[in-house]
Amino acid sequence: MLDRHSALAHAAYHDLLRSLQDDAVSEIRGTPTKVLRNGRSYWYDSYRIGSDVKKRYIGEDSAELRARLDQHEALKAQQDTRRRNRTRLVRLLRAEGFLGLDAATGSLLAALAKSGVFRLGGTIVGTHAFRLYEGELGLRFGTDMAAQTDDIDVASFSHLSLALEDIAAPPLEQVFRDFSFAPQPSLQAGRSWRWKQTRGDTLVEFLTPAFGEDESLRPLPALGVDAQGLHHLNYLIADPIRAAITYRSGVLVQIPQPERFAIHKLIVAERRAAADALKAEKDRRQAAFLIAALAEDRPDELHDAYADALERGPKWRARIAASLDRMPQTKARIDAVLGS
Repeated sequence: MLDRHSALAHAAYHDLLRSLQDDAVSEIRGTPTKVLRNGRSYWYDSYRIGSDVKKRYIGEDSAELRARLDQHEALKAQQDTRRRNRTRLVRLLRAEGFLGLDAATGSLLAALAKSGVFRLGGTIVGTHAFRLYEGELGLRFGTDMAAQTDDIDVASFSHLSLALEDIAAPPLEQVFRDFSFAPQPSLQAGRSWRWKQTRGDTLVEFLTPAFGEDESLRPLPALGVDAQGLHHLNYLIADPIRAAITYRSGVLVQIPQPERFAIHKLIVAERRAAADALKAEKDRRQAAFLIAALAEDRPDELHDAYADALERGPKWRARIAASLDRMPQTKARIDAVLGS
């Protein structure tokens, strides 16, 4: 049986998330401008510094974003009130038993958010993303699910990073230096996709989708870093969602859709080498937990994400089937969703 947070806590989380999204728009300095690129529309904050016109990326066009842009002046006037209210909401969520972050991880993610990592397409993947589904789905996590990892994985599409024509500020190299991180060597001289904290165990990795046989390093121009190419990642980070971290007055980040995360874990578990059996088991536990919740609360979204993965080819279908053969209860839940 699913262990759920109270209706009050679930509502408080979404109030926190909504306030953080309002704040993102209230930072507009000039005029919101829509730009069409490769068949998609993006909004920018166009403002002048001296004789130069600057453009700061806001987000991809949507009805929700347009509604916020229409009232950005009013939102700017209410910034302090919203911040105080968010602090109260974070306290409420902590009292309700929401998972928190240690100060070191919370401050690092806040700094990455401030520099624009998530605004510019960065998406948290891995265990830190999984923990954030607590608020999105209103579920309590058991002790076997709540373990925090020192690794922070951030994924982004390289073509999106290039198309946005905006960059993180301050540069990530400076952010990492301020937090005592150093780049780790890779097989390609002079390029790094992993940053290790010299005074602790935290490791930040940047990832990007790979296609065909090429899993080489690729640049993420908007973030000013290189990223390791990985297969199946394009499925995971398509159409990500916003999430709120309950640190201080809240931090706005981006994570994959929970249904895509769950199906992706089924694939990843089967791709792991024999030496990574414990990680594969963790992948399957996370997938089973999310699928149980989604089959009950969001069956249509789960159905569509599963069907999308199956349509991507025989290797995808084989890996998903192999994982589900080890998970009879989870397979039964998916079969029930498909048959409904």
